[in-house]
Amino acid sequence: MNPSSNPTVGTQLRDWRQRRRLSQLDLSVDAEVSTRHLSCVETGRAMPSREMVLRLADRLAVPLRERNRLLTAAGFAPMYTERPLDDPELAAARAAVEQILRAHEPFPALAVDRHWNLVFHNVAAAALLQMGIAPALLQPPVNVLRISLHPDGLAPRILNLAQWRAHLLERLHHQIGLTGDTTLAALADELAGYPAPSHDGSAAFTPNAAIIVPLVLDTPLGQLSFISTMTVFGTPVEITLSELALETFFPADEKTAAALRDAAAARSVS
Repeated sequence: MNPSSNPTVGTQLRDWRQRRRLSQLDLSVDAEVSTRHLSCVETGRAMPSREMVLRLADRLAVPLRERNRLLTAAGFAPMYTERPLDDPELAAARAAVEQILRAHEPFPALAVDRHWNLVFHNVAAAALLQMGIAPALLQPPVNVLRISLHPDGLAPRILNLAQWRAHLLERLHHQIGLTGDTTLAALADELAGYPAPSHDGSAAFTPNAAIIVPLVLDTPLGQLSFISTMTVFGTPVEITLSELALETFFPADEKTAAALRDAAAARSVS
């Protein structure tokens, strides 16, 4: 979806329906609207009400930012606000994020926006960002996917780079399929253009290759192995919060856990 164009509300709804791989019948049944009326909306022969736009957007799981575009195209005022993270209205949410990141110590944790730009991080994550990464990659906005796969970033230290690279690209393409975000599509093209390892001792990622794809790093602390989880706000009605995600890394083995605990203890003494 090209943000510089001004597609009609019907065209946008049709694009979202097709992206979700739903037929007009599927969507009309789910949204409790006649297939004929939905067809008329998509072709521009009928204009949907505000309630209809929101109902269809909800059934199609359209991101809040794009719901505003749908409302505007239908002639209605945008419904969802977007505030900077330092806005006083977001103080409680920001405090919650910072508390989660601190509580995850001594293990790495960070928060990213919809384009994988770094927003917050804890001390353990900062330590990973100091492992020989080129200063240019650490200039804001810091993109964590770029840092992971760039040859001047973490890539030379990732022992299972082929596996981790395939996993990140698959996850990114899945996100693009859900959102239609052209900035993410450009990022995916950039990352895919980075040098790919011919062999690193790890099997190429497939959905059945393992329960969880680990991140295995060669670090000054020795070989560290992590598994990660992603967390999002459950019921956001504000754009910035709806696009914020927390990634927390857990040790995949006791050796990693012990090394990180020892490093945290050394930092507290120094």
